[in-house]
Amino acid sequence: MAYVPLINENELLQRLRNNDEQAFETLYSHYVDPIYRKLLYLVKSADIAEELTQDVFLKIWEKRDTINQEKSFRAFVYSIALNLTRDMYRRIALDKKLQDHLINSVTELHYPIDAYYEEEANRRLILDAIDTLPLQRKKVMTLVKLEGKSYEEVNELLGISTSTVRDHVVKGTKTIKIYLTNNKSVTVIVLAAAISDTFTNNFF
Repeated sequence: MAYVPLINENELLQRLRNNDEQAFETLYSHYVDPIYRKLLYLVKSADIAEELTQDVFLKIWEKRDTINQEKSFRAFVYSIALNLTRDMYRRIALDKKLQDHLINSVTELHYPIDAYYEEEANRRLILDAIDTLPLQRKKVMTLVKLEGKSYEEVNELLGISTSTVRDHVVKGTKTIKIYLTNNKSVTVIVLAAAISDTFTNNFF
């Protein structure tokens, strides 16, 4: 969706600098959804994205008197979001529980591994994990998770039942989760390294 600036943004920013909560609410309503969507894309967890989004706007309120109306407020908002996300990954690198939560987020059955795979920095991790699977399971995971095929399509292509396809997907996903968990330090580093370019290329 194309970015649509607020017509009266400068006025709202001046009011925000003067502690106007209504102006803050207007700016919040305008920016909250795109910020949340981008954070969700980056961290792959609705709970973490929601928490980071709220932290972004808390930080904006705390820094309201430093806002420069001559500079892009949009860039200011997204730079806060990027910095908070980087800080989160630094914490994850030092916290085993947070690492486990991140791994769980990117390997849940409902999560589209193909979307994770689209990021160049993540591709090798996923390919290495899939390469550890038995041949038939590797074929199924590639078709379903990387190529977006339905269970029915895989049934026709490989001549196996849809229940067998699902069994391969369930077991393959568990194997990938174990692989990423065993290589969690690499996973966290790769995800963190990918953030800056991803954020910048999509929003600035």
